[in-house]
Amino acid sequence: MILISKAELLQQLEISTRAHLHTIQSSFENMEEATLNTLAPDNGWSIVQCLEHLNSYGRYYIPLIQKAIHKEHGPNTELQVKSSWLGRYFTNMMIPSAQMHKYKALKDHIPALQLQAKLVITESIQQQYTLIEILNTAQHTDINAIKIPISIARFLRLRLTDVLQFIVAHNERHLQQALRLAQFLESSK
Repeated sequence: MILISKAELLQQLEISTRAHLHTIQSSFENMEEATLNTLAPDNGWSIVQCLEHLNSYGRYYIPLIQKAIHKEHGPNTELQVKSSWLGRYFTNMMIPSAQMHKYKALKDHIPALQLQAKLVITESIQQQYTLIEILNTAQHTDINAIKIPISIARFLRLRLTDVLQFIVAHNERHLQQALRLAQFLESSK
């Protein structure tokens, strides 16, 4: 178990989430539908599929987190939060690095081939705003006491600290994937 400064952690997660929001708005929001739906040359996901994949996780986690935070009425006296080895393991799997491993997405999180890009982007933007609200609310909540069932095995529950770190790292991973494709498509025009 590792103790982390709650204020610093939530601040860093909010900074990252605001950067993700900016990336979606500035890089993808005004892109043409056909470009957003263009598959990667290696048969990887399109830009909009990357975003839809993230949306599918948001659809699972955001309501659970909101409900748990709303229900939590414990005093907010902690200055540090705990991170478990399992939470760190899942988060570290998602952190983008030079030697990134590919992981097969679970069936529930595999996006369709063709998507309505503008709807997907609108949902992505809204989810980032909601995540920022959650991070602000979490500052006044005992997040050590909140446990969230993970999407891949709902019988496993991680501390909200770990779930928030995972979500932000996962968002970063797939937004970088989408940006690489956008740069490739732009350079091949």
